Amino acid sequence: MSTSPQPTALPIKTLILGTSNAKKCVELRRLLQPLGLQLQSLAEVDDPLEVEETGATFIENARLKASEQAQHLGQWTIGEDSGLCVPYLDGAPGIFSARYSDPGATDIRNNEKLLAELSGAAGPQRRAYYICTIALASPDGRIHLEAEGKCRGRIIEAYRGSGGFGYDPLFEIPEYHQTFAELGGSVKAVLSHRARALEHFTLGLRQLIT
Repeated sequence: MSTSPQPTALPIKTLILGTSNAKKCVELRRLLQPLGLQLQSLAEVDDPLEVEETGATFIENARLKASEQAQHLGQWTIGEDSGLCVPYLDGAPGIFSARYSDPGATDIRNNEKLLAELSGAAGPQRRAYYICTIALASPDGRIHLEAEGKCRGRIIEAYRGSGGFGYDPLFEIPEYHQTFAELGGSVKAVLSHRARALEHFTLGLRQLIT
């Protein structure tokens, strides 16, 4: 009796973490390290590509970052795009989360703009969610895997906590009564949008490499 051939595992030994954000890279490394792959950030490769985020959605930008960087470097590459969405503000900051206040934005200026936009907002109007999308591209630019994760919370009226980055000091998880900037790394590694996306992503990646 004949049997169907088993799918061939993809020859992935090294993964490029397609981000120049050092803190984001730390999170990606911590969550992907158990796979036993060599992980390199863009800071560790020669002449990385500056990918223009022209997508209209988070996943479109993640695909662009993965595909264009993979072709440029000739390496398997993860593209990640994430941000904060506030339904009361029609989804803003959204895909412009990193440059919400201006093209050269800093976390402080972005947070100050968000607080100003929500001035006078209360209750359900302050609901928000973080979203993370991830894509994996082979050296020829083809996308082989995608994943998404969300974490819901609310935007508080004043900064709390010194950890995290981005909008973390303003993003509170109601069940914990703490912001992402107050929660320890081990807790955030379970609750965060990035952790949830990577949980789905790593499950798919294990199937691809084994």
